[in-house]
Amino acid sequence: MNGPPGSGKSMLAARLPSILPALTPRELLEVSMVHSVAGALAGGELTDRRPFRAPHHSASMAALVGGGLHARPGEVSLAHNGVLFLDELPEFQPQALDSLRQPMESGEVIIARANHRVVYPARVQLVAAMNPCRCGHATEPGYACRRQPNDRCMASYQARVSGPLLDRFDLSIEVPAVTAADLILPPPAEGSAEVAARVAAARAIQVERYKNLGLPGVATNAAAPANVIETVVALDGPGAGLMRDAAERLRLSARGYHRVLKLARTLADLDGVANVGRVHLAEALSYRGSSTGVAQAA
Repeated sequence: MNGPPGSGKSMLAARLPSILPALTPRELLEVSMVHSVAGALAGGELTDRRPFRAPHHSASMAALVGGGLHARPGEVSLAHNGVLFLDELPEFQPQALDSLRQPMESGEVIIARANHRVVYPARVQLVAAMNPCRCGHATEPGYACRRQPNDRCMASYQARVSGPLLDRFDLSIEVPAVTAADLILPPPAEGSAEVAARVAAARAIQVERYKNLGLPGVATNAAAPANVIETVVALDGPGAGLMRDAAERLRLSARGYHRVLKLARTLADLDGVANVGRVHLAEALSYRGSSTGVAQAA
């Protein structure tokens, strides 16, 4: 999420666990084991609520991925089966951020030390938020940065985040500033409970899909292998043409291409339809555009 200060990025991230399905018994056991190893299982109490971890941007590499004298799990493992939220993303140490690239792909962290070699699970929904520039207002109409042109100010700030890390984000959205008029609008008709019901229905579709394909360990589209996701998406002629043109125009990597397919499949599941249409592919591609622009500017 990219937007000026006070636009609600942190609030949106904190609300995400409220629309996610409760932990299954297997997921609850995995989460409890990791928290027990870390000594973070308060009073031995268990909960089916998904973890939400939001480390400060001063966190070290060992704090994020794990390590130390006894190779303890880090934030990415403590958020296993839940949400890891990185606020003020460019303010994190670049090496610490890049250490998350491998866990984002494999869903696990391998900590190797002279006397220890430990593998911790780390399948998380990584959510990040950042301002467009250091001053935070470069995208506001009429604002002019005092130090340098707005475009250059934004590019230098966003260059603190590496392109390979940005390529691993499935969605990149602009969060506009909230005005006083927005605050007095009536509440939305759809609340968290209604959204959670749609998410639970989509998750149930995905679990059943991969169970029928002989992959009981895969519960979401995000965890599906690339060859499997190509099969379940089954692009028709117009869809294949759209993806081919978009891959060239947006310079999608192989990883980015398959992530778009996974996201489009998920959008179709949320709509409750069996086939992935052009509308789902177009929406999934629109979420890749912002991250691509940031990488090119950087």
